[in-house]
Amino acid sequence: MARWRSKPGPYVQWIELLRERIASFDEYPFCIPAVRHLEKLVLHPQVTFLVGENGTGKSTLLEAFAVASGMNAEGGSRNLQFSTHASHSALCESLRIARTTAGSPGDTYFLRAESFYNVATEIERIGMLIPYGGQSLHEQSHGESFFTLFEVRFGKHGLYLMDEPEAALSVSRQLQFLSLLNSYCRRGCQFVIATHSPIIMAFPHATIYEFSPVGIREIKYQESEQYRVTRGFLEHPERSLEILLADDEHDLPEEE
Repeated sequence: MARWRSKPGPYVQWIELLRERIASFDEYPFCIPAVRHLEKLVLHPQVTFLVGENGTGKSTLLEAFAVASGMNAEGGSRNLQFSTHASHSALCESLRIARTTAGSPGDTYFLRAESFYNVATEIERIGMLIPYGGQSLHEQSHGESFFTLFEVRFGKHGLYLMDEPEAALSVSRQLQFLSLLNSYCRRGCQFVIATHSPIIMAFPHATIYEFSPVGIREIKYQESEQYRVTRGFLEHPERSLEILLADDEHDLPEEE
């Protein structure tokens, strides 16, 4: 019997909101502007970035995409099914995932920074350490365990969803992450990444979607708030700090 072999990506063309399945846009998470105004989000063949302030819906949409694709809401691959707290929204039931002719990816993984500890605990509990280098992720620093995941666990022909991968990475590790990202793209992988890092989102030729109170729009890297604020601070740190740390006499307690 012939063995099934995966093909290089891309695997997903777009994510579409099936509005007819939504009873009310006044309820969470459909009341979030980015979700309320979502129709079709076209993905880049290699890397799509979701950026924006906290609370604008990046993680909510990414989580729904992961669950609709058969992955665990807390993170991990399709084979890692556990739950420490069932908290994912109903958005996954209202999404259509438009797939390409490449078929199913050879590997899938959802990295969620805020619940990675739970994933590492489950991996150790069931003895699934070999794909992660054979060493307990809890016996490494948070940053080392993240980088081990990127460097060892991922492979070719994969669909990878990542929520704030920079959370535990130093600046130098984020630069190394870009190199790994490029390597995986060359191997036929597709990524969707929610991030606040101006370093990671500098990856060339990616599509960047900005989530805001008025919805979602595609932007260029130099238009992003992450780029503009970081550049402004680094070019004039003294001026920025003078404004940020200025004392307001009216807010200070009176000396006794």
